[in-house]
Formats: sequence, C-alpha cells, structure tokens
Amino acid sequence: MNYRLTVSVAGQGLHDVTHKVREIVRQSAIRDGLVTVFVRHTSASLLIQENADPAVRADLERWLNRLVPEGDPLYTHTEEGPDDMPAHIKGALTATSLAIPLMDGALALGPWQGIYLWEHRHHRGVRELVVSVLADRDARSGR
Repeated sequence: MNYRLTVSVAGQGLHDVTHKVREIVRQSAIRDGLVTVFVRHTSASLLIQENADPAVRADLERWLNRLVPEGDPLYTHTEEGPDDMPAHIKGALTATSLAIPLMDGALALGPWQGIYLWEHRHHRGVRELVVSVLADRDARSGR
C-alpha cells in the first residue's frame, strides 16, 4: 500500500515525521513487513536519528552547514538562491529513502530513534513523501 504524505516545513532543519508515518502504518492494518519512506525532492532528505535530545539535531545541522557552506564560488547553479546548490549537495550526501521493519503493527525503531525530514532550504513550503507499507509474504500466506 502506498500513501502520499505532505509535510509543511518552516525552513531548514530536521522535521519529525515519526508520528505521521506511524499513523499511516496504523491505517494500513499490516502487522509484519517493511515500511519505506521516500522524499520526492532533490533539496531535502530523510534521516533516522535520536529523538530525545534536540542538541543532537542542532549539531548535525551545524555540521552539515559547515561541510557544505552557502556562497562557495565553485557553484554555478545559483539562479534559485544561495541555499539551493548547497541543498542539492546535502541531498546527495544524505538519504532520499529509508526502510524500516514492521513488527506486530509497529515500526521497529529503537527507543531513541525518530524519522526526520531534513529540509536543506531556508524557505517555508510543503514537501511530499511517499510511504509504502509492504506486508511480509509469509504473513500474507499464513505461514
């Protein structure tokens, strides 16, 4: 089963989408299988990361911004603003999809893990994710 999920973002940073993915899993009524999450954009990415201490996410954001700075004179793609080419590079260095096991109707995340949309642009907007909930073949066949 495939679902489209829209996420409003207020700018650059890690946006927790765990609860939205969990709700899709609940609606699917699939008990065992695999959940995939895919971001349909080239200047955003996905990440499974700590959900307890917000300093972890802030440190990751600062680190990636230092690794891929805005205004680098090597960039030739500049028509869409100074944050656009760095956002594409950040998207290339990180993940555009995640795969999470589904066990007994729940995401098999660890106790301190959350699913995050990592917005790499400064603008406010809407991002689209595709969430697929796939049933385990053995679970479907009753084995």
